[in-house]
Amino acid sequence: MHRLKPILVLLACAFATPAAAQYPDRPIHLIVPQAAGSATDTVARILAAPLTQDIGQQIIVDDRPGGALTVGLDLTAKAAPDGYTLCMGPIGALAISPHLVKDLPYDIARDFAPIALVTRGQLLLAVSPTTPFQSVKELIAYAKQNPGKLSNASSSNGSPGHVGGELFKFMTGTDIVHVPYKGGAPAINDLIAGRVQLMFESLNSIAPFARSGAVRALAVTGDHRSPAFPLLPTVAEAGVPGYSASTWSGVIAPARLPRPIVDKLNAAINRAIQSGEFQARFAAIGDEPAGGTPEEFAAVIASDSKKWGAVIERAGIKFE
Repeated sequence: MHRLKPILVLLACAFATPAAAQYPDRPIHLIVPQAAGSATDTVARILAAPLTQDIGQQIIVDDRPGGALTVGLDLTAKAAPDGYTLCMGPIGALAISPHLVKDLPYDIARDFAPIALVTRGQLLLAVSPTTPFQSVKELIAYAKQNPGKLSNASSSNGSPGHVGGELFKFMTGTDIVHVPYKGGAPAINDLIAGRVQLMFESLNSIAPFARSGAVRALAVTGDHRSPAFPLLPTVAEAGVPGYSASTWSGVIAPARLPRPIVDKLNAAINRAIQSGEFQARFAAIGDEPAGGTPEEFAAVIASDSKKWGAVIERAGIKFE
């Protein structure tokens, strides 16, 4: 009888998860809670190609913007937990918006299954070429001497660039006016023209303008220098010790997704982000491949949610 137990366990597992064994047998929808051309959409499309090759089914990128990133996440939360509806979950949707949007139709910890962290990124602190600032210390010195005279653009109220700017103001004791835009492109355009003086924006979006000199790059906001801009200091190195405002994006699924499917997707995503195609594309835009286990991704979400929730509460940030 004791010899039969391992065999019975294996048979039970085999019959209990037939869907997982066959998964995937049709195309998978990857929801993006932002518009086409956004940083998150770019990540999704770069991931989709090697992931499609790895799992043998088409990954269909499905942009569902709106509602401060809540539309796409709500669709995901309400989808069947069968592995055929996934979602790109950026830091804004999983760790920032929940502290800003009242009466969310979902709970991040309860209604989603983290699959894998795909990329880690940074913001770039850039200033208009019309300003005289050549360093972070010069920017801080001017801001302290001229409270309220500098404007900090962001792609939207409650965006990573907005909360990153609020953390910068708090840690430097400066008074800088926040100017939210409807997207990164118009904000960058006004930064170039000098209608606003500084901006914290994802490398994914602003790197080409920094390389061309259309905006002046002063520092990156992560814990280490960016491989895409190795000569640029971090904000912490440049005069604000302890400052850190990293970004990230990962794949999530509806809660209650069977663990065998979670593990299969996690393994496929980890292989995809190590592919030569993925590595080359991300080296060009400045983000870094991440990877890891579902549990590690869940820990990142929880840690950054706590951090940015405190920043949002202290700064009194609210959606208008």
